[in-house]
Amino acid sequence: QVQLVESGGGLVQPGGSLRLSCAASGTIFRINDMGWYRQAPGKERELVASITRGGITNYANSVKGRSTISRDNAKSTVYLQMNSLKPEDTAVYYCNARVIASADTMITRNYWGQGTQVTVSS
Repeated sequence: QVQLVESGGGLVQPGGSLRLSCAASGTIFRINDMGWYRQAPGKERELVASITRGGITNYANSVKGRSTISRDNAKSTVYLQMNSLKPEDTAVYYCNARVIASADTMITRNYWGQGTQVTVSS
């Protein structure tokens, strides 16, 4: 089993910054893509940013230029640095990882964290 634990959410004023972290633990052979999604009240969950194991990144247009996703493969951890935060960034942010637990099977499974609240308000 694999667990993803997020941290770093909170209340921040417009224009402020936050850094989210997500650490994976458990039975892990390899972690492929990792990413951050968010879900605002009454809206569907949407991709914020993703990063491949090799470091290729992808961003939603709404956060491009204001956010940076990175990862530390040795620590099985992904980060999301968010700057110039806006009220519309308010949402629960979820970490996602595509994990291969065993080299014997090479089966990839999708895992989610429990979510961390980000609130941007004055």
